[in-house]
Amino acid sequence: MFGVGHTELLVVAFVALILFGNRLPKVMRSLGQSVNEFRHGLHSTDEA
Repeated sequence: MFGVGHTELLVVAFVALILFGNRLPKVMRSLGQSVNEFRHGLHSTDEA
């Protein structure tokens, strides 16, 4: 997967946990909503 191993993913997850802490669920929810809006925007331009 793009040359990223398990160790690198664990390091990134650990750094994210340190940086965001208790806000991590809220940040991930916001990111998910942004991705969904982006996908919806892509689909709406295809139909028009």
